[in-house]
Amino acid sequence: MAKKDFPGIHFYDQDFVDVYDQTWAWIEEYWQSGTPSNGLQQKFLNHPDSETIDQLESTLATFFLVYSNRIYPCIPQLDSFYGKQEANGAIRWKYRVDDGTPVLTDENPEGVGLPLFAWAELNLFHKIGNKKRIKEIMPVLQNYFSWLEATFKADNDLYKVPLAATGMINSPRKDGVYHMDFNMAMAVNAWYMSELGDILNDREISFHYKRQYFSLKTKINQLMWNEQDGFYYDLNEKEEQVRVKHIGGFWSFLAMLPNDAKAEKLLEHLKNPDTFGTPNPFPSLAANEPDFDETGNGWRGSVFPYLTFIVIKGLEKYGFYDLARESSIRHFYYLLDTLHPEGKRGSVWEAYRPTKEGPAVWHDHPEFPRQQFLPWIGLSTITLMIENIIGLAVSLPRKTVDWIVPTLEVMGIDNLSLKRNLITILSSKSNRGWEIRLESEKLYYFTIDIIGDKKKTLPIPSGKCSMLIDKL
Repeated sequence: MAKKDFPGIHFYDQDFVDVYDQTWAWIEEYWQSGTPSNGLQQKFLNHPDSETIDQLESTLATFFLVYSNRIYPCIPQLDSFYGKQEANGAIRWKYRVDDGTPVLTDENPEGVGLPLFAWAELNLFHKIGNKKRIKEIMPVLQNYFSWLEATFKADNDLYKVPLAATGMINSPRKDGVYHMDFNMAMAVNAWYMSELGDILNDREISFHYKRQYFSLKTKINQLMWNEQDGFYYDLNEKEEQVRVKHIGGFWSFLAMLPNDAKAEKLLEHLKNPDTFGTPNPFPSLAANEPDFDETGNGWRGSVFPYLTFIVIKGLEKYGFYDLARESSIRHFYYLLDTLHPEGKRGSVWEAYRPTKEGPAVWHDHPEFPRQQFLPWIGLSTITLMIENIIGLAVSLPRKTVDWIVPTLEVMGIDNLSLKRNLITILSSKSNRGWEIRLESEKLYYFTIDIIGDKKKTLPIPSGKCSMLIDKL
C-alpha cells in the first residue's frame, strides 16, 4: 500500500471525491508559523487573511487535520492556545498573529470562547492513541474549566457570557443573557473532561466533571426547554425564555441533554422546512422567525459548515444516522454548486444561503463570507465525507473501525492510517453480490452496520481479505 499520502476515498459521485482531494491541496497553502514575538506553535493552520488565531476555528480544524495521515500536524492547533494560558487558567478566544496578545473587546471583555478543547482531545486520542498527551494536558484543561466557573458561572449554576462568546455575533437574541449554546458547550466540556479522566483511570477527575455535567444538564432541561414548542431557548436576566429559535438549540444533541421524547421533537424541527429543514441544512436561524433572511445576513439564516457539523455530530449521538448522512450529502451539493457554477471555476465559502444556491451575504459586511475558508470547509469536505457520507468511525486505542451505512453503495477508503497500520476498506458489487474488500498491515476489529439489515463484528487479519455481505 502507498505510504506517506492522504487517505483516498471512493464514492459513486466523482465530484465529491474531487473536492475531498482538492481540500488537501488547498490546506498546503494555509499554514502559518509561530515567531518569538507571537509565541505560537511552529506550524498552524489559519486563513491567510486572518490577523488572529481563533479558538473555535483552531479546535474544530483538528477534526479534519487528524485524517491527514500525519502529513499535516493537528496538535499545534491546540497547543498554541495552551501555551497562552494565564495564571488564573484563562485561555482567550483570539490572539493576534503579529505579537501573540489576546483580543479583548467591548463585546467580549474577557475574551471567552466556546470551550471545546476536551472534545477535541478525546477525538485526537481515538485517532492517534496517545495516552501520555492526555496526562500532560489535563492540568491545562482543569485550570481552564476552573477559570470558566469562577468567571462566568452564576448563582443559578448556569453560565452568563456575552453573545460574542457564542460566535453568533448578530444572532437576533434580544435580552438573552444565559445563552443555551454556550451552556450546552460547557456541558459538552464537562462530559468529555470526565471521559478523559476515565482514560487516565482517575476516578476523582471522572466523578468531579460528571457531577458538573449532570448538574448543568438538569438546569438546562428545567429552565431552557419549552415543551409546547419542542425546543430549547436562551434565558433573559430574570430566567425567562427568549423564544427565538436558533441553531444553538441543537448543541443539546452533542451534549446528550434531551431524553428520547425531547429528541424526537427536536428532530422534527430539523426535518421541517419551515424551521431548520431548509434545502441546504441547517440555517443559523429558524426559517419562520421574523428576522430570518434568505440571503443569510450573518447569523440570521446563513448555513455555516461548522454549525452543520455540530448538528450532525449530535445526531450521531442519538443514532439518527440516516438524517445525518442525508443532510451531509445535501449540504455537500451546495458546496459543489459554488465550486462549479455552470461549468465555470468557482470557490467554496465560509457560509451559504439556506434556500438557494450561492454564498451567503451579510448586509454592510462586504468581507463576509470569506472565500475558501478551510477551517470550516474542511469539516464538510473531509470529516463529514469520511465519517458520515462514507460512514467510518475509527478508534485506535480500541483497534476498531465501525462502518455505519444506511444502504450499500460503491464506496470506501484506502490508505487510512491507524498509527503505523494502513487500512483499506472498499465495497463493490460483483457477480457474487455485495462484497467488501479489506487490506491491512495489522489485526484490527471491523464492524459493518447496515442500518435496518445486519450488524457484524469481525477480526480483520493482516494482509488482504474480502467478505460477502449475504454470507454474514
